[in-house]
Amino acid sequence: MEYYELHPETPQLRYINKAVEVLRQGGVIIYPTDTVYGIGCDIYNKEALERIFEIKNEVDSKLLSFICPNLKNIAKYAKVSDYAYRNMKHLLPGPYTFILPASKLTPKILYSKRKTVGIRIPNHQVCLKLVEEFGSPIISTSTTSRRGEILIDPIDIKNVFSSQVDLMLASGSLNGRPSSVIDLSEEEPEVIREGAGDVSLFV
Repeated sequence: MEYYELHPETPQLRYINKAVEVLRQGGVIIYPTDTVYGIGCDIYNKEALERIFEIKNEVDSKLLSFICPNLKNIAKYAKVSDYAYRNMKHLLPGPYTFILPASKLTPKILYSKRKTVGIRIPNHQVCLKLVEEFGSPIISTSTTSRRGEILIDPIDIKNVFSSQVDLMLASGSLNGRPSSVIDLSEEEPEVIREGAGDVSLFV
């Protein structure tokens, strides 16, 4: 596994580009977000997606969220109501995953049974620059141990995943609290998980 340490506010573009190249070649990477480290790949690469399911020891019925660089980009991959747009504009970038109706551009393997998807715009310059340079959404699933414990220290993550992923972008220890998950796919919002993001707008 290639391993690079990046500045959290001004990430070195040469390391971002190395990760982009790995993604374009169908690889799997680890990168920081504003909550936990994410394991990711190109959402359109089926083999890479299957690798992530295997790494996470989960069947492909497990739903995976993905990262977009901005709200305009989200609208390509999901149907965003006026209500959803207003709230997302207020809260993003930030520690939230929003559940939205999927558009035809989103691969069906990422659909829930209700044809919804989970989308994030984390408030972290490394992953925002990464997805911007890549030009397409990137899967985001947390780095956890086999026992399901979230790993937040880069060295621990490196030791656990060194033989399973192709590259890691490290940026220090993270807070380790997962994103809040808000379902905006229906008329009434539903808080699925209360995490790092304030959910008071929706309760």
